[in-house]
Amino acid sequence: MSRIGKKPIQIPKGVTVTVKGQDVAVKGPKGELKLTLVEDVTVAQEGEGLKVSPREDTQRARAMWGLSRTLVQNLMVGVTTGFTENLEINGVGYRAAMQGKNLQLSLGFSHEVLYPIPAGIEIKVAKPTEIAISGMDKQKVGQVAAEIRAYRGPEPYKGKGVKYAGEFIFRKEGKKK
Repeated sequence: MSRIGKKPIQIPKGVTVTVKGQDVAVKGPKGELKLTLVEDVTVAQEGEGLKVSPREDTQRARAMWGLSRTLVQNLMVGVTTGFTENLEINGVGYRAAMQGKNLQLSLGFSHEVLYPIPAGIEIKVAKPTEIAISGMDKQKVGQVAAEIRAYRGPEPYKGKGVKYAGEFIFRKEGKKK
C-alpha cells in the first residue's frame, strides 16, 4: 500500500478541478495546468478533494499510485503559490544579470553565456551571485535550474561554480608538496 497514495488531495479555495477520464485540469489564481495520468490509476472527485487509486493490484499500478497523487498535488500547489528554486554563484568574476528576455551568465568562459528564459518561467537576479527561478510547473522550474547549473557545476577544490542554495559541496584537499 502506498502511504502517499492513500492520502486524499485537498482542493484549495479558489481552485477548480476538472477530471475527464485520465485528464486532470486545475485552474487557480496563477493560471491553469493540465496533466494526463497513466492508465494504471483512476482519479475521482470525492467531496472537497480528489482521490487517486490503482485500477489493479499490480506492481506497476502500485508504483504509479503515489507518483500520480504527488503530480496532481503539485498541480494544486503550482496554481496557488507556485514553485521557486534558488541558485548561488561562487567564484571570482562569476556573476549573473538579466539582459532583456535572456539570463546573461559570466562563468569564467571566454564568452558570456546567454540563457533564453522559457515561457511560464520567471527569473530574478537580486544580487549578481543569486538567481531565483519561479513558475507554476514544478518540473519546468527544476529543469531550468538544472540547465543553468550544468553550465558550470560546483568544483570540489574551491567550490567555484553554480550550485543550488543550501547544497553541500564535498570539498577535496589540494595537492600536497
